[in-house]
Amino acid sequence: MKHAFKTMIKLASIFGFLLFFLGCGGENDPSKLFSIQLENNNVQQHQKIGVAIKNKKDVEISSVKYFMDGQELPLENNQLTMNAKTLGNKTLVAQIEIEGQTVEIKEDFRLLAAKAPEIYTYEIVNTYPHDPKAYTQGLEFHNGTLYESTGKKGASTVRKVDFETGEVIQNIDLDNTVFGEGITLLNDKLYQLTWQSGLGYVYNASNLEKIRNFSYGKSREGWGLCNDGKKLFKSDGTEKIWFLDPESLEEVGHIETATNKSIFNKANELEYVNGKIYANVYQKESMMIIDAASGAIEGVINFGGLKSKIQKGPNWDDTNSVLNGVAYHKDRGTFFVTGKNWDKLFEVNILKKD
Repeated sequence: MKHAFKTMIKLASIFGFLLFFLGCGGENDPSKLFSIQLENNNVQQHQKIGVAIKNKKDVEISSVKYFMDGQELPLENNQLTMNAKTLGNKTLVAQIEIEGQTVEIKEDFRLLAAKAPEIYTYEIVNTYPHDPKAYTQGLEFHNGTLYESTGKKGASTVRKVDFETGEVIQNIDLDNTVFGEGITLLNDKLYQLTWQSGLGYVYNASNLEKIRNFSYGKSREGWGLCNDGKKLFKSDGTEKIWFLDPESLEEVGHIETATNKSIFNKANELEYVNGKIYANVYQKESMMIIDAASGAIEGVINFGGLKSKIQKGPNWDDTNSVLNGVAYHKDRGTFFVTGKNWDKLFEVNILKKD
C-alpha cells in the first residue's frame, strides 16, 4: 500500500511538472526555460571562469552538473576550471535536475591555449639547388632520400630528389585534372593528397608504384600530411588537423589549432618531430610549432628574409611563390625548407629568439 502511495505521489509530481511547462506559454521543451551564462566565451586552458544558469521562470533547481567533452567539470564558488585534452571550439553541457527530471542545455565557447606562442628565428646551415619548376607542396626525408610533391593542374608530381644536387632521381606525373598536395611516408608507403578532388593516393615508397586511392571523410580539402609513426595528420585549410588511420585511411579524430587569443586556420605543409607539428603558415614567411596532442600553437618561427635569397625564374609568381615545404633530417638534426618555384633548398637550425 505504501509503495502504491509513493508511486501515486511520484506520478502526481511528474504530472504537475508537465502542467507547469505546458502552462508557460505553451512551451513543451523545458530546456528552453534555462540558458548557460559564461563570464567569457573565449577561455584559456586551465582558466577559472564564472558560470551561472539563467532561470527564466524561477523553477526550483535541485542540482546542476557541467560537462565538456564528456567529462564532468568541478564547480567551486560558481566557477569552472576549463581543462580539456584538446583546444578549439567546444560545447559546455549543463545537466539540470528539476522535479526528479534531468534537463540538458548547451553553450558553445572557444577553449584557447594557456599561454602565448614563443618566437623563433633561424640560421642557415647549408644551401642546395632546387628545381625552380617545382611548385612544392610536400617535403619529407625517408631512408636518406628526399621525397617531394608538387602542385598545379598539369604540373603535379611526386618525386625522389638528391637533396645535395637537386637532381630528380625519379618522377611520377599525376593526372592533369588533379592538383597535388602534401605527402608523408610511413611503413614504406608514401601517402599523397590532392587539393580539391577529394582523393588521396598511396604508393610503394621504393618505386613510387601506386597501390591505391582513398577518399576524404569530413575534412574539407587536402593540404598537408605528416605522421607520428602510428597515425597520419592531415591539414585541410580549416582550424582542424585530422587523424587518419594509415590502413583504412579513415578520419578517426582531429585537433584544432589555437593560440592564447584565437583559433587559427592557416596550417599548410606539415612535419612531425618529437610530439610537435611544424606547419607552414599559408602564404606567410613563417611556420607554427603545434602541440600534436592538444592543438596549442606553442611557437612561431619567423622565416623573414629567406625569400630574398631566391632567384626569380620564369615560373615565378609574386603572389603564390611562397615558403612551403618542411622536412626534418633526423640524422643531421636539422630542418630543410623551400618554397613554391624556389631555386634553393635551405638547411636550417631553428633557434629561440632572445
